Amino acid sequence: MPVLLFLIDTSASMNQRSHLGTSYLDIAKGAVEIFLKLRSRDPASRGDRYMLVSFEEAPAGIKAGWKDSHATFMTELRNLQAVGLTSIGQSLRTAFDLLNLNRLVSGIDNYGQGRNPFFLEPAIIVAITDGSKLTSSSGVQDELHLPLTTPLPGSELTKEPFRWDQRLFSLVLRIPGHASPDPEPIGGVPLDPSPITPMCEVTGGRSYSVFSQRMLNQCLESLVQKIQSGVVINFEKTGPDPPPTEDGPIEMKYGPQSWHSCHKMIYVRPNPKTGVPVGHWPIPESFWPDQNSPTLPPRAAHPQVKFSCVDSEPMVVDKVPFDKYELEPSPLTQYILARKSPHTCWQVFVCNSAKYGELGQPFGYLKASTALNCVNLFAMPYNYPVVLPLLDDLITVHKFKPPAKWRQSFENYLKTVPPYYITALRKALRMMGAPNLLADNMECGLSYSVVSYLKKLSQQAKIEADRVCASVGKKAALDGGIKLRCRSSTLSLAHRKDFTQLLNSIMGDGPALPMEANTKEFAGFQLAALNKEFKPQGLRNPYDIPRSHLLDQLSRMRRNLLHASICILKGQDQDQLHSVPIAQMGNYQDFLKHCPSPLREADPDQPKRLHTFGNPFKLDKKAMMVDEADEFVTGTQGKGKRPGESSSPAGGGAPKRRRCMSPLLRLGRLFFVIAHNTIHQTFLLTQCPFFFFFFCLNAGYEKIFYLLKQIQGSLETRLIFLQSIIKEAARYTPDSNADFSSRCLTLHTDTFIIAFGLVLYCVPCQCRALCLAIWCDKQESVFKLQQNSVKKYSL
Repeated sequence: MPVLLFLIDTSASMNQRSHLGTSYLDIAKGAVEIFLKLRSRDPASRGDRYMLVSFEEAPAGIKAGWKDSHATFMTELRNLQAVGLTSIGQSLRTAFDLLNLNRLVSGIDNYGQGRNPFFLEPAIIVAITDGSKLTSSSGVQDELHLPLTTPLPGSELTKEPFRWDQRLFSLVLRIPGHASPDPEPIGGVPLDPSPITPMCEVTGGRSYSVFSQRMLNQCLESLVQKIQSGVVINFEKTGPDPPPTEDGPIEMKYGPQSWHSCHKMIYVRPNPKTGVPVGHWPIPESFWPDQNSPTLPPRAAHPQVKFSCVDSEPMVVDKVPFDKYELEPSPLTQYILARKSPHTCWQVFVCNSAKYGELGQPFGYLKASTALNCVNLFAMPYNYPVVLPLLDDLITVHKFKPPAKWRQSFENYLKTVPPYYITALRKALRMMGAPNLLADNMECGLSYSVVSYLKKLSQQAKIEADRVCASVGKKAALDGGIKLRCRSSTLSLAHRKDFTQLLNSIMGDGPALPMEANTKEFAGFQLAALNKEFKPQGLRNPYDIPRSHLLDQLSRMRRNLLHASICILKGQDQDQLHSVPIAQMGNYQDFLKHCPSPLREADPDQPKRLHTFGNPFKLDKKAMMVDEADEFVTGTQGKGKRPGESSSPAGGGAPKRRRCMSPLLRLGRLFFVIAHNTIHQTFLLTQCPFFFFFFCLNAGYEKIFYLLKQIQGSLETRLIFLQSIIKEAARYTPDSNADFSSRCLTLHTDTFIIAFGLVLYCVPCQCRALCLAIWCDKQESVFKLQQNSVKKYSL
C-alpha cells in the first residue's frame, strides 16, 4: 500500500503568475490532480493512501493525514492559500515524522534484529515549490536544514529523519511570467540547483526543473512510473577491480569508476496471490548484538552493502529458501551486464556484522540474469558458503538424520551467525522438514533493558500517533497578545523635581507613587491579538471594522440609529446578521456543531425530522403512515415481487386510478362535534362527510335539519364543512371496475340536492351568494352522475 504525500509550498512567493495566467499555487494544485488521474490508470492504485502537508507550522500544516479520506484530501488541496514563509526544512521534518508515526507500533524497522526488505511501507514525497530563497522567522537561509529535535518517540534510533523505503521528489516551478520566443528544448528534464536537490538525492529521489506545462506533464508521468515497492541501499565496492573481459575495457557513461558506489533501490515485488511481499532472510546489522549493552547504537537509514568483485559460483540448494530482489538500473547494473557473465556472482557483505572481522561474512550475492536484462540481489542465510553445504548433506546424504559430526559442524556455524538470524533459520528448517535442529529457547541477542525500552517506545509512539491524528487540521494557538515595550520619556528621571521621592518609593522607603507616576505599573501590558474565530461585532467594537469598510459601516450604523424605535437599538444590523461569505455557505455541518442540541420530540411516534442541508424541514418518508382513504405511493411498492411477476392485478386491464386526496385532509383534518346516541356513529360523522351523507339518507330528511342544529363552530367553520361535504361527494364517482367491497360508492343526484338544502338552511342570507357559487362550480360533476336511484345501506 504505497503512501503518496504531497508537500505543497504555501509561501507568499507562490502567488506569482506565469505566462499561462495562473499562479504557481494554482499550477501546483493542478499538478496534483493530473498526478492522481495518471495514477488511477494503474489497478494497483486502489490501495494508495494520500496525504497533504503545507508549509504552515504543525499541526496546522498537516492538512490530510492517516485517518483522513480522499474527499478531505481534495477539499484541503483546493483550500490552500499562499500566505506564509518558505520554511521547507521544518515542513520536510513534519512530513517525515507523519510518515514514521506507526513504524514503531507495527515494528517495521525491527531495530537490532536485522533489516527485512519485505517489511516495508513504501512512501513517496512529492514536493512542489518555486525554488525561492529559504525564509523563516530567523531570517534567510542559503542551505536546507532540518530541525534536529522532534516529538516523535524513537527518532534517536535512526540517524536520518527518513527511512530506506521513503523517497523525496521535488518539482521546482521555473515557468516564466512572459512567454519565451525561443523554441522549447526537447529532451530530458534537468536537475534543479535549488537547496532541496541534495535532499532528494540522499533519499534516493531527484528534483525536476520545470519551465513549461509540457515539462510538468512529462515530470508527472515520470513520477507515476517511479511508484515502486522497494528499499534504497548503498552499494560500495570493496577490494580490487575485476579482471578485464575478452572484449576489452568497458566504457561507462558517467565515468570509469561511477559503478564503484551507487545509491539505488532494490524492487520488492509483492506476492501475486496475497499482494503482500514475502521474504525469509534479513540484511544484517552493522554491529554485533551484545546482551550486556543497555542501549542500541543508531543505524543509518540506508544500509551500507559492500560487494566484492571476485567471481564466485552462485549457490542454491533445493528446499532451502532464498530471496531475490531486482536492482534499479544504475551504473553498477550497467557494468555487471556489460561483462556478460550470467554464471558468476559477486558476494555482498555488511561491515562489522560478524563477531570477529571488519568485513564480516557474506549474506548473499549479486548476479546478472540469464537473459542479461537485469541484475538481482540474492539474499541467503548468513555465511551461506558454510551453511548451504551442511544443509545439502543433511538432505541428500543423511536424510534428515544428522550424525554427531554434522551436529558439531552446525553448532560451530551457529556461533558465527548473528543471533537474530536464528528465527529465520528455524523457519527455514521447519519448511525443509527438520524442525528439531534448533532449540526454541535460543536468545535473540538483545538485553532486557533494550527490549523493555523498545516496548516503551512502542506505547509512546501509539499515544503520539493518536495525538497527531486528532490534531490534524487544527490551527496553532494564537499568542496571548502583543507585548509593549516601555519607552523612556524625553526627560530623564534624574532631572525630575520629585526624583528623590521617586527613588525612595522604588526602594520601599517612602509612600507609593500614584499610578500615573509609577513606571512599572504597565510593565507587562499587552495588546489583544485579533481572533478570527469570533464573529466581528461592528456595532459594538470599532476595532472589528476593517479600514476599507469604515464608510459602509458608518452608513449602516446611521440607518440603524434612525430606523430604531425609542430607546431600542439593535446590536447588529439585520442585513449583516444574515449575510454569510460565499466560501462559508456550504459549511452546514460546522453550523450544526455550534447549535445547541435540540430537544427530544414530544410525541415519539412522530416521524423523525432529518437535518438535511438546504431543506431542514424534510421528513423521513419511511416513518410516515398511510391514510385509510388515500394511497401513499412510495418507492417500495414492488418490494417482494419476483422478477417475472407483474405488479398489476390478476384480471389485467388498465391500472387502477388513484383517488385524489380528501379536501378535509388538505385542510388539516378539522374536527366537528355532532351529538348522537352511540360513540361509534359520532366518530364516523365527525371524521368524514361521506358517512354524514349516508347517515342522513338512512335517517330521513327530517333528521338532517335536526343534525344541522347540533353543528358547533363559527360561520367560517360551518362553510368549510359544507364545502368539504360537496367535494367529498364529488370524489366518489361511479367506477365500472369497482365492486361493493370497495369504497368507491355511487351517489345519486339527490345527494347534492341535500347538500344544497343544507347550505340554504345553515348560512345566513348574506353568505348564500358564496354558497351558490360553490354549487355552480360543482354543477358539471353533478350531471355526470348516474341517474339510478340510491340504494340504502346500513352502517
